[in-house]
Amino acid sequence: MKILLLSDSHSYIDDRILEYAKSADEIWHCGDFGNMEVIEELEKIKPLRGVYGNIDGTEIRKIFPEVLRFKCEDVEVLMIHIGGYPGKYTPLAKKEIEEKTPKLFISGHSHILKAMYDQKNKLLHLNPGAMGKVGWHQMRTMMRFEINGDQIENLEVIELGKK
Repeated sequence: MKILLLSDSHSYIDDRILEYAKSADEIWHCGDFGNMEVIEELEKIKPLRGVYGNIDGTEIRKIFPEVLRFKCEDVEVLMIHIGGYPGKYTPLAKKEIEEKTPKLFISGHSHILKAMYDQKNKLLHLNPGAMGKVGWHQMRTMMRFEINGDQIENLEVIELGKK
């Protein structure tokens, strides 16, 4: 399963992002879509999973949950927009991880790209940074990777250019 991992679009999408989406099996978006247009453009291309972010309004919050748990092949996935990272999880993320530890924990919000292994909880944490043009980040980023059975493989950071 080929995954394109996005976050923090803040109402921005372009043809380059959409081209990458075409080569994925699924698109995962970790919140702060910003508007319905981003969702509609992505859904035209591939199945979309996601969570709402702190800037997302009622319409988006009716479609996407705050916390999303699912299984992709044999990998348990947990996604929360404001989740922190290993050693600095938010209270909600900490509670969710303690209740049922996933193999993959994804968060967004910080606009800081991270790929870290959490030794304590034995999980991989990913934050794809921000693909949009709003925020303090300098480089727009996203990630892609593959899930093969219970393995997360071929993780790649994609730099989309300066905002």
